[in-house]
Amino acid sequence: MANSARHLLVVDDEPHIGLVLRPFLEQLGYRVSVARTLAEARRALRASPATDGMLLDIHLPDGSGLDFLRDLRQQGRTATLPVLVLTAEGEDRVLREVRRLGAALVTKPFSPTKLTQRIAVMFGDAQPEPT
Repeated sequence: MANSARHLLVVDDEPHIGLVLRPFLEQLGYRVSVARTLAEARRALRASPATDGMLLDIHLPDGSGLDFLRDLRQQGRTATLPVLVLTAEGEDRVLREVRRLGAALVTKPFSPTKLTQRIAVMFGDAQPEPT
């Protein structure tokens, strides 16, 4: 079971992602905020409560989630923020960059079980599944 103090920020412009993920993740014990743009994500990261982990889409209306992740990694407070990238992107170059930046990856479409497992691994609550 998730630690109820953990706050997840879901950054995805697809409305159904937020509508589906928020109740699902809250049921697991997480506190969830949803941002549909990078501007909203930046505001959410400055707000209280502090963000403990982020689910981040790569393609957003106001920019690239990958560029946003690069920026996060260069800032003190968010340099080590656990990030799980949600993407339909299959390009190897992009996937390698996500991993290089220290983020985990879940490709869309994904099952709730797979997402739950990846979040647990992201927080160090579970071991990665053997590949």
